[in-house]
Amino acid sequence: MSRVLVRSFGVSLDGFAAGPDQSLEHPLGVRGVELMDWFFPTRVWQRMQGQGEGETGVDNRIAELGFAEVGAWILGRNMFGPVRGPWPDASWRGWWGEEPPYHVPVFVLTHHARAPLAMQGGTTFHFVTGGIEEALARAKEAAGGRDVRIGGGTSTVRQYLQAGLIDELHLALRPVLMGRGEALFQGLDLPALGYVCDRQEPGERATHVFLRRRA
Repeated sequence: MSRVLVRSFGVSLDGFAAGPDQSLEHPLGVRGVELMDWFFPTRVWQRMQGQGEGETGVDNRIAELGFAEVGAWILGRNMFGPVRGPWPDASWRGWWGEEPPYHVPVFVLTHHARAPLAMQGGTTFHFVTGGIEEALARAKEAAGGRDVRIGGGTSTVRQYLQAGLIDELHLALRPVLMGRGEALFQGLDLPALGYVCDRQEPGERATHVFLRRRA
């Protein structure tokens, strides 16, 4: 049975999961890249980029788990790109080039319809206008019993947490202070929503914290 997971989600010490002012130059917002600085040296990332072997420590092992048994992804529109409002055309095809790293169906939350976008390597982006529950139903069907990974952004993760639809949440807690940006937990009462801290593990550049929803 499909689990709904958040994996490798970078968070600062003061609770921000993205920087402010996302743009083409700053896909994760200003300073947002600092939240993922634990991930970039790993073998997982380096091999994705064709840049060599990378590191094989705790951070890499946990990053590898984030891709295991994933049959579909869900992304907020901002994770797909910086375009706002109605799609002006189909020229924006994502941040990742012609072969995105997903290799499975990806369901993008949006208020504006767009035809599915098939990419190299098995990734097809499906644009969902019916909200988080429709996206999840379609993702579970596409996953065929494998897990569904919620890839972000912050608002998308918050919506799924508020609805109690995430089974497990992995936070990569980075030793940085952002000061401003997109706050992950603001206004959320996680214990009341049924979430508990299951375990934690120190890595080379992040502390990995796993939350789960009580059965």
